[in-house]
Amino acid sequence: MLTLHAFGNVHPAVHGETRDLRVQWALEEMGLPYTVRGWDHTAGETTGPEFSAISPFNQLPLLEDDGLVLSETGAILIHLAETSGRLIPADARGRARVIQWCLVALSTVEGPIQPLKLIDLGALGEPGEVRGALTGWTHRLLGNLNRRLEGRDWIGTDDFTIADLLLASVLRQLRHTDLMDGYPEVKAFYERAMARPAWQRTLDLYAERLGADRAKIG
Repeated sequence: MLTLHAFGNVHPAVHGETRDLRVQWALEEMGLPYTVRGWDHTAGETTGPEFSAISPFNQLPLLEDDGLVLSETGAILIHLAETSGRLIPADARGRARVIQWCLVALSTVEGPIQPLKLIDLGALGEPGEVRGALTGWTHRLLGNLNRRLEGRDWIGTDDFTIADLLLASVLRQLRHTDLMDGYPEVKAFYERAMARPAWQRTLDLYAERLGADRAKIG
C-alpha cells in the first residue's frame, strides 16, 4: 500500500497552496490505492525527530512505497507513473518527452512563478522592484508555452500525463492574478486540467483532511 505523507494541519493562509495536492491528484488520476499520513505542521511535527528521519529537508509531501521513501513532487510522480504504467507513454521516446516537460514545469516555468506567488502571499516582505522583474519573466515563459500549446490539448503527448499535471499545478499559482489572460492556449490548457474529475476529487479530499473551505481553495 502506498502512503502519502501530507499536511494534516497547516496555517490557513496556505490552504490550497501546498504541494501534497500534486501527489494526491496523481494518485487519484492513476486510481492507485493509498493511505494518507497527516503531519501537523503548525505543532512542529515536521521538524521533530520522527519526520526528520524520513525527510531530508523536513518538507512535505513524501511518498512511501514498500520501504522506499521519496521526496520532491517530480520524483514522486515519475516513480508512480513508471511503476504503474499510467500517465506516461509506453515507448522510450514518449517517456523522454514527458519527463522533459516535467522538468520544464518544475524548473523553467516554476522559476519565476513560485517567488511571485510567495511575494503575493506576503512571505518575502515588501515586493519592491523584484515583482516587476518576475512578472516580465513569467510573461516570456507564458508566451513560449502558448506557442507550444497551439493545436494541442496537452503539453508532451496527445494524452494527459504527469507532465500536464505538474505544469497545471505550477500554473495554478497564478490563478488569483490576470497573468494568463493574454495567453488563450495556456488558459484553455489550465482550464482543461482543472476540470478533470480526479482533480475535483483531490480538492474535496484535501479540504476534508485540513478542514479547509472547499470554495476558497479551488
